Amino acid sequence: MSPVPAIGTRVGWGFDAHPLDGEPPLIVGGVSISDTIGVSATSDGDVLAHAVTDAVLGACVLADIGEHFPSGDPALAGADSIDLLGQAAVMAVAAGWQIEHVDATVVVEDVRIAPHRAEIRANLARALGIVPDLVSVKATTTDGLGFIGRGEGLAAAVVVTVSALS
Repeated sequence: MSPVPAIGTRVGWGFDAHPLDGEPPLIVGGVSISDTIGVSATSDGDVLAHAVTDAVLGACVLADIGEHFPSGDPALAGADSIDLLGQAAVMAVAAGWQIEHVDATVVVEDVRIAPHRAEIRANLARALGIVPDLVSVKATTTDGLGFIGRGEGLAAAVVVTVSALS
C-alpha cells in the first residue's frame, strides 16, 4: 500500500466490541474499571483503545488495526492496547498527520465510565501525543436492548480528526 499524501483535514471512524465473558479486569481507555468482569480478547481487550486506533489509522488511510496488530499474532497475547494506540499515532505522524481531536463513546449497560473519565482521557491523550482537552469520552447504554443491554458485551465508537502537518 503506497502512502496517501497528507493534505488538508480528514476524519476517521473506529468501532470495536467485545463479549463480557473473559477474566477480569475490564480495561477501558487503559484504565481498569472493573475487577469482577473482563472480556475475551487476544490483547487486553480495551474496546476504546481499539476503536481509537482504528479511527486514527482510517483517517490517515493506513489500513486497520487488524493489519498492523492481527488478533492471531501470538506476540500480541495480553498486549497493552494503549501501547498499540501509541504505535498507531507514531505511524500517523510518520505519514504526515497531526491528530487534532478525538470524540469517543463507550456503550455498556452496567459499568460506570464517568468515575474514570479523566484518567481515560489522559491515557488516550498521552498515547496520541495530544493534550486531554482534545479528547472527549462519553458513555451510554442501550436501555436493555441487544447483547450490550443484556450485559453480554460492550462496544466503543470513535471519530478522530487529523490534519496535515505543516
